Amino acid sequence: MNKKMILIVADDAAFNRAMSARLTAEGFEPIATVGASEAMIAIRRREPDLIIVDLTFPPDVGHGGGVPWDGFLIINWLRRMGSLTTTPAILVTSTDPTPHAERARSSGFSGLFQKNVDPAIFLGSIHRLLGATTPTAA
Repeated sequence: MNKKMILIVADDAAFNRAMSARLTAEGFEPIATVGASEAMIAIRRREPDLIIVDLTFPPDVGHGGGVPWDGFLIINWLRRMGSLTTTPAILVTSTDPTPHAERARSSGFSGLFQKNVDPAIFLGSIHRLLGATTPTAA
């Protein structure tokens, strides 16, 4: 049986490591990326069952700067580049998520969480979105 693949798109290495460890413990296959281009490479290898994307990203000064990416732009871009139109996506932020709630809903996000949310609540939401059962203790 293939594990459900969850793509993580966040520039925060500590968040990526912690989220990957939690998702692995829950029986998922996490793939952590740090931006839109890495996410696209991962998607070309295998389409995810769910996407977790950070709200904010710093400007890419190494590639000329420009407009900073955010989770809304990344999801919009990823969905236009492939067949991810129905893939559930969760937006995460280190700040108060309340000001972004309406835009997240209208942009088709399945969830919006502050990064320090209770892991049981966050993982419960992922399990519901994927129709997965929680792992049983051996």
